[in-house]
Amino acid sequence: MSQNKKATISNKTSRSRLGSGDQKRKVLPSDKLNPKTIDPFAKRSSQTAFESVYARGGIPCRLVHGSVKHKLQWDLPKEQVPFDPLLVTLAEGLRETKHPYTFVSIEGFKDLLTVDGANIKATPLLHKIAPSLRAALNSPDPGAFERGLAALSKLSDCVGPELDSILKVLMTCLSKRMTSDRKRRDDITAVMQKLELNGGKDVLPLIKSKVPAYCSVFS
Repeated sequence: MSQNKKATISNKTSRSRLGSGDQKRKVLPSDKLNPKTIDPFAKRSSQTAFESVYARGGIPCRLVHGSVKHKLQWDLPKEQVPFDPLLVTLAEGLRETKHPYTFVSIEGFKDLLTVDGANIKATPLLHKIAPSLRAALNSPDPGAFERGLAALSKLSDCVGPELDSILKVLMTCLSKRMTSDRKRRDDITAVMQKLELNGGKDVLPLIKSKVPAYCSVFS
């Protein structure tokens, strides 16, 4: 065998041994802290739609940590924030379970509904928001349910009877929760009372059809 062929075989053998050694190498804690040593072929956990938008800077606000409570600081006047798609995106974030997404989603959602003309801006988006509200109200995570309930309450105050168009599917969620979660019955009842007060004449029959034991605020 020629010297050149021997050298080629030797180099291939060395590379093969090095490769097998790299594959067997255990991941060290320091690897996770040093971006240069992260395995580019390792599987990454998938991001939710809200998390992805937040990571790209698509939500024009930031969390300000206070000594007692946190708050949001917007990068531009809230009146200039485009409701479509931002209000829809914030609604999608209501079912998040990680900080700061949990805080940003509900506080951002409520903040936008306080601006002048919010009812006019939010009404055309109700059918886009409804699936996210439903998902939050159906979530097994207690925090996600509470955020969904708070968002529904705020939305009712904002758009009033316009909310009636999406209430049927949401009332099904509330009815199920009334049965399965006794601790939150009072909170759910309070929101249903608000829906009745802010809604039209068809709201009470709808609530009664899902929760027969409900007593009208006018009775």
